[in-house]
Amino acid sequence: MSIYSPFSKSQLLPQEEKLEVARHKSELFIGIPKETSYQERRICLTPDAVSSLVSHGHRVMIEAGSGECSSYTDKEYSDAGAEITQDTKKVLGCPMILKVEPPTLAELEMMNPQTIVISAIQLKTQKKEYFEALATKRITALAFEFIKDEDGSYPAVKSLSEIAGTASVLIASELMIGENIGKGLLFGNITGVPPTKVVIIGAGTVAEYAARTALGLGATVKVFDNSITKLRRLQNTLNQRIFTSTIQEKSLLKALRRCDVAIGAMKGKNRAPIVVTETMVEHMKKGAVIVDVSIDTGGCFETSEVTTHEKPTFIKNGVIHYCVPNIPSRYSKTASMSISNIISPFLLHIADDGGIETAIRCNRGLKHGIYSYHGVLTNKAIADWFNLEYRDINLIVF
Repeated sequence: MSIYSPFSKSQLLPQEEKLEVARHKSELFIGIPKETSYQERRICLTPDAVSSLVSHGHRVMIEAGSGECSSYTDKEYSDAGAEITQDTKKVLGCPMILKVEPPTLAELEMMNPQTIVISAIQLKTQKKEYFEALATKRITALAFEFIKDEDGSYPAVKSLSEIAGTASVLIASELMIGENIGKGLLFGNITGVPPTKVVIIGAGTVAEYAARTALGLGATVKVFDNSITKLRRLQNTLNQRIFTSTIQEKSLLKALRRCDVAIGAMKGKNRAPIVVTETMVEHMKKGAVIVDVSIDTGGCFETSEVTTHEKPTFIKNGVIHYCVPNIPSRYSKTASMSISNIISPFLLHIADDGGIETAIRCNRGLKHGIYSYHGVLTNKAIADWFNLEYRDINLIVF
């Protein structure tokens, strides 16, 4: 008599049990070398962030004096549980390196193969040799600018843009007072005195925070951008109707002739578009102030020339120009706290997931931040820029 069964013969044989593979936490050993780049005064982790990482069982080694420009002493880091050393080579020998500026070729030379580097990349200042050095050492590198949040935004870029936007108005208010170059004007709105007139070119995060700060001080603000969507979003986030316009030469020139402060906050694909010509600047008031925040990518005023934090201004056609790249570095402690708040949760994620390999499989935003995976270039924009070969990270890690 045959017995009918819904199972096949092979299914009735004993099967191996399939269990979920548990994630094992990994212990991080992070090295923070002293920033050597010109004008760089920030540091990636604050003592509080170091304390949090150390309490989770991780090691942090910091080169002596790294936090001084951000008003953090070696004692504060030592009390937080960090190891302090004078030896740069020892710090760069750690398996994970945290930097604000991208490492130099000399620093890459001191690193061990297979090191993980988390820093900014600043593509416009990089050279082909940098990526060749990463490939030689088989380094896995993440860029702050490329790391995405859950909502698809870039938290590091957004945060530093907020600082740059707010700072641009505060810098302009200082320059308006200046004894030798300023007009002795108070930025704001005093009873019986016409308010300060501000023109902002661009309608992104920098423009939003510049407008917010200027309005808070009582100035009248005019914003120009060619994206109606951005202008509408700006009005909605500011919760008030301000003057907005697309960039038309006639209306922009009219606004510039009357304004006290002009802020450049336009972003382009490769470089910032030149929106304001030298002729337009010639028509501006004598003693007016231009703060070109877009100078990082070339500037959107034709008269802009790169200046430094030590000598930040120059006068052209009777107009004061402030064209310092990397404005957030001027406010080094605020910027350091901002970077630290973004980076430390990602570091804890990496540790909880059991290392960078598992973390980038679980976290798409973190995966997006990788531009070199064990020396293999994984970012198409960089590959196109430097004419290098690249491989899609999603085909290597899945």
